[in-house]
Amino acid sequence: MLYLFTGSDVEKARTKAFEWVAKARAKEPNLAYARLTREEMSDAALDDAALAGGLFVSRLLVLLDDPFPNVKDIVSPSSDDGLTMSEPSTSILEEHIDALAASDNAIVLLAPKLTAARAKKLTAKAKMAYAYDKIVPRESRGGFNTNLVNALAARSREKLWLEVTRALRAGDAPEMLQGLLHWKARDLMEKGSRAWPPAAARALSLALIALLQDSRRKGLDLSESLERFALAI
Repeated sequence: MLYLFTGSDVEKARTKAFEWVAKARAKEPNLAYARLTREEMSDAALDDAALAGGLFVSRLLVLLDDPFPNVKDIVSPSSDDGLTMSEPSTSILEEHIDALAASDNAIVLLAPKLTAARAKKLTAKAKMAYAYDKIVPRESRGGFNTNLVNALAARSREKLWLEVTRALRAGDAPEMLQGLLHWKARDLMEKGSRAWPPAAARALSLALIALLQDSRRKGLDLSESLERFALAI
């Protein structure tokens, strides 16, 4: 099982990853724990992370700490001065990612500042992905969250969850997010969508209405309800 911690806020991503590890170890004291740094990544080490276990240790908890080199640290001799920055298309970790994701062991991947393509690839493999981005001042964010509505339109539960949590951390009111999502649901009903057939789009609209009503009538936390909703689409 793979748990991804990423985002542009490196300090917060690291703090949250180590807090998660500490809680997991406290909850399950018999877990064998190991931390692998970038320099310790090898085929053998990653095979052990994915497959190791035994009579006395049934599961491992493995923290893969910042496995990807910074782009500025990678050079190749293809420019006029002999040095140019580039990012390899794949890495030793990505060669093992399917085995790590399918493992019974708990694999915590701490990888701040991922490129968009790599973040998308790893998020799709993760059981849960946590993104901690530096907050953009509200005055520069604007009132329409394009990424949020696009994630709903694409019916991507991982992307929608990430956008909901990012917006909430940035200070957006949950009522505003619910309203924006409901507007998009009605838009999908009117225009049609391959991801959301008419019946599904109507059910989506009704579910979002019920979400807001339940928060008011039953006193439920709308922020938490939005996160659960995102993971259930």
